[in-house]
Amino acid sequence: MAKCLVIGASSFIGVYVVDAFLEAGYEVVVTGRNGRLKEHYEKRHIGYVDFDLSNERAVTALPKDIDVVAHLAGRLPASSESHLIVGDDDAAMYIKENALSVAYLLEWASDCGIDRIISTVSYADVQNAWSIEHPITEAMGRDFCLYGDHAAYVISKNAACDLLLYYNNQHHMKNIIFRLPPVYGVGPHLSLNVNGIAKRSGIGHFIDLAKTGERITVYGDGSDCRDIVYVKDVAQAFVKAAMSEKAAGLYNIGSGVPTPLYEQAKAIADVFSSGGIVSEVELDETKSNSIVSYSMDISKAMRDFGYAPAFACFRDLMLDWKREEDRGVYGPLFQV
Repeated sequence: MAKCLVIGASSFIGVYVVDAFLEAGYEVVVTGRNGRLKEHYEKRHIGYVDFDLSNERAVTALPKDIDVVAHLAGRLPASSESHLIVGDDDAAMYIKENALSVAYLLEWASDCGIDRIISTVSYADVQNAWSIEHPITEAMGRDFCLYGDHAAYVISKNAACDLLLYYNNQHHMKNIIFRLPPVYGVGPHLSLNVNGIAKRSGIGHFIDLAKTGERITVYGDGSDCRDIVYVKDVAQAFVKAAMSEKAAGLYNIGSGVPTPLYEQAKAIADVFSSGGIVSEVELDETKSNSIVSYSMDISKAMRDFGYAPAFACFRDLMLDWKREEDRGVYGPLFQV
């Protein structure tokens, strides 16, 4: 039986990746720093290792008989409390937790004869080139913002990406990096930090309004498009890439279908309506939103390891989100 180590199994994507590998017949060992999630995994008889990825010696506690590592731990802007507006910068922590930790992990994996780590990088690495007319491809050169709360994060993830590719070339590993757009699904992300200040996310706000039947207002003309990927599709991509002999390097993992903001709001209003009351969706073209339209080319992942998103249709994504919310398995894992 193949064995997978999921580092960051207490993260939003991590819990779904664990389930996907188990369903595929893998033995799974997990790491994390969340007591509630530790209890969740131990109840399911899944091996759990307390792991601080910023500690160079922490890798010595990891099991060595591993076939593939799914690496999902790290520092995120959405959970950072550093207030950039007043000069409270946490760039050093991003480098330590997202880049230096990967260097430690690669040294350990190489010593153990583990030839594949699957990790992620932000789609903001090409943010200045986002366009609906020209889909994001793996061949694009980096073009990102050197300001804002995502800048240090992107720099650290790019460095980690480069280290993974370096080990592919220098040490003949088959590391894989997934470039991810926003990942949707039942989890802790309906609220997030922006420059260290907690705010309700756009998707969270729309769902709140839909559940109470209140009007949903979309700023602009509603035509701004985004490629959004469902967490279950991301989890399946991890499994398919792990099982592929061909897969290596950078891959876009999106839905491949950019959905206009107005259509997103309409789907949310329909799916999360309650008591037969469906929220009216209106446009307010006197106000602009912060969305920059973009699309993602996922053909390389489809070709190399058979990636095929089951929830490319945004409405199907929201319907499954609602089913999972009603099932009540994932949501409670992230409640404070």
